Amino acid sequence: MLTLLRPLAPRLPSLALPSVFTRNRGQLAPKNMQNIKRHKGRVPIPTGGSIKGTTLAYGEWGMRIKGQGVRFTAKQLTGAEEVIKRKIKVIKGAKVYLRVFPDIPVCVKGNETRMGKGKGTFEYWATRVNKGRVIFEIGGVPIREELARDALRQAAAKLPTPMEFIHRSAPARLGNMLVQPTPVVPPSKAGSGGVTGGAPPVPSA
Repeated sequence: MLTLLRPLAPRLPSLALPSVFTRNRGQLAPKNMQNIKRHKGRVPIPTGGSIKGTTLAYGEWGMRIKGQGVRFTAKQLTGAEEVIKRKIKVIKGAKVYLRVFPDIPVCVKGNETRMGKGKGTFEYWATRVNKGRVIFEIGGVPIREELARDALRQAAAKLPTPMEFIHRSAPARLGNMLVQPTPVVPPSKAGSGGVTGGAPPVPSA
């Protein structure tokens, strides 16, 4: 009877738990993802001739992959971004643009673990980037080349592949080749027989 007369503690509302649990919340990570385990996969090789993502789109200076394609972790990208921000913070209005995002979960098994029994537990986020892709851009306001080059050089030391420093006018890259833009041929003047470009017509004998 005394148990029934004892006041009950108020029930607190249940809190909605996030669908993704990350080991380090300060790093880059996707917000919502249902399936946190995926295949390991390989770094894609650009064999179709696409040059998308190999030129600057937002900033005036940037860096792109010069070596082989690689898998970047969220920790590596965050460390490189912090280095760039630390170098350009003296310029008011300068911005850093990250062109890739780690959205691939990587699972790791413990040491001396037998084969089988399913996939390992989630370890970190990563992204696969092929050769020639732009990783970081610096812009927002005019920045001196010496400062931009120094900031990107220190950031490249944090990444596991060789990088190259580029300007907004740099041509696109397709593997080891630089793709120069196709020159626009102006239309010929009236009375030239409608020939656009090329060698002039040879008069008949």
